[in-house]
Order: sequence, then structure tokens, then C-alpha cells
Amino acid sequence: MDTSLSTTQSRPPGGGRSRSLSLSPQVLNIVGLVVAIVILCIVLSITAPHFGSVRNFYSILQSAADVGIIAWAGTLVIVAGEIDISVGPAVAFWSVMLAEMAGPWHLGLGVALVVTLVGGGLVGAFAGWLRAHFGVPSFVVTLGLWLALRGQAEFLTNALPVPIADNRFMDFIGGALPGGFPVSAVIMFVLFALYLFISRRTSFGRSVFAVGGNAKAAMLSGIKVARVRVLVFVGTGLLSAVVGIITAGRLTGGNATAADGLEFDVIAAVVVGGTSLAGGRGSMLGTLLGVFFIAIIGNGLILLGVNPFFQNVVSGIVIVGAVLINLVLSRRGARDAT
Repeated sequence: MDTSLSTTQSRPPGGGRSRSLSLSPQVLNIVGLVVAIVILCIVLSITAPHFGSVRNFYSILQSAADVGIIAWAGTLVIVAGEIDISVGPAVAFWSVMLAEMAGPWHLGLGVALVVTLVGGGLVGAFAGWLRAHFGVPSFVVTLGLWLALRGQAEFLTNALPVPIADNRFMDFIGGALPGGFPVSAVIMFVLFALYLFISRRTSFGRSVFAVGGNAKAAMLSGIKVARVRVLVFVGTGLLSAVVGIITAGRLTGGNATAADGLEFDVIAAVVVGGTSLAGGRGSMLGTLLGVFFIAIIGNGLILLGVNPFFQNVVSGIVIVGAVLINLVLSRRGARDAT
């Protein structure tokens, strides 16, 4: 977790003292993101109608919440040197399961909510267990889940929406507070604070960075690498279920085609935020900025009337650009350290 800001002193040939300021790659990335977001907001305020309105601000928050809630857990997965590409289908699957359990299966909404959350965590634990105990690459495991969860959701519903009867809790969870502030954004910020604490103040958070930096050295130092790997996937599974519940509340039902491409937005936000795909380096603050950077770009493209399919092109360019910047910063940091 390299977020240090350090100063170094050197003595010039003439005998005087000079101070040079060196910034870590993580700090450089965060500063760059803040500048990019400010420039983006200024440009869109001038070119995109209604970008600066309060209503549009709430719309950005709502879009950011869908990505951000999962991105907090996704950050720890990638810091641990793993990847989870199953979160988009997981959101759709759990929205469908919630609607089926609360409706046609007559289990009641309370039971349906508990089963959805527990089920999400168990699916994530299963992915982590396969990775940790059998050495199956996490990309392969979660690719299998990507296919299985999306396929099962479409099989259960024939790819048709499953409505949920009017319910005050679901209306609240998918709606907004008085004044228009999205409830999903409140959940996003609460979970951000929780994951920020976990990543910075707990032994588990430090273990995640150690495993991602060097799993063998972490194991020799007494860290239970398998348990860390399982728990980081429990996080993405559980928070995917949370977003599934929010999605069901917003859509007033389950939808097997919901959250299409969400997994790529999550990975893009985490990588843009400065988390290394090689593991061992990253920050929650960087991911928060990455989430808003992605949300603002998406919102701006919609307001400018850009073809929706072209938004995927922009996301792809952003991911590749962020990875390139990450590599440059990492190499520069390694060169400075020697």
C-alpha cells in the first residue's frame, strides 16, 4: 500500500543544501485522477447540456454506486494478485433469485434477502476455494462462474423480467432519500469507509497486500495465504448480491440481462485508480476516484448523445491507457528505489 509522500535532501557540489520532493506512483496516480476529473467536469459543464444540474449529479452518484460497491471488494481481489470477472452476471443472477424467492417460490422477502446475501458470499467462497486449494487460475474460475450464473438466470426466467410485488423496503433500497440523494450512493459510501478501514487498519488488509506482493514470502512469514484468497472472493460475491438487491429494487424485479458489462467497469475503475494488476499495490481512495472518473465519462457521453455502443470503445481505451500508465509508474518507482 504505497501511498507515501517523501522528501529527500541532497548536498550540491557547491556545498549548499537543496530539497527535492519525490512522490510515490500511487500519489502521482491520485493527483493525476483529481486533475483529470476536474478538467472533465469543466469541459462537460461547457459542452454537455444539464451536466451541472443537481439531478444529473444524483444520476452520476447512482451510476457510480453500481460500480463502486463491488469495486471496493474488487480492489482487494486485484491487490491479492487475483481477478474476478463474474460480478456482472452475479448481480443479474441474484436479482432474479431474489424476485423468484419473494414471488413464485413464496419464501417471503425477508428469507429471500437473507438467502441472497448468504448465497452471494458462498458463491464467492467457492471461487476462492477452487483458486486457493486447487491452484485453478482465478480468471478461469470466474469465467466459468460468468457463464454459469448468466446462463442459470436466463434459464430460470427465459430471459424475461420477474416482477416483485410492491414493497416499501425494495422501493426504499432502489430509490432515493428526501431531496433525491440515491440510497445506493449512501450504501456505497458506508461500504467504502468499511473497506478503507479493513485495507489500512486490519491485519487482514495487510495480509492481502503481502500475498499480492509475494505469496511465497507471505506464507513463510506465517500468513494463511489460502484463507486470504478465499475471503477476498467472499467479498466480491457478497457485494455482488448487495448490488443485485439494489438492482431488483430499482427495476422492481429481477432481470437476467441486468448489469451487462459491469465486471469490465469494475476492473476499469480499480485499475484506473492505480491498483496494479500484478498485485501488491493499490488503494481504496484511488479506486473511489476511478469509480467517479468512469461514471462521469459515461454520463458525459450520454448527455453528448454519443452512440451507446461507442461507450464500450471508450472503456476499452481507458483500461488500456490506465494499464500503460500503471506500468510506466511501476517501472519508474522500481528504478527510483534502486
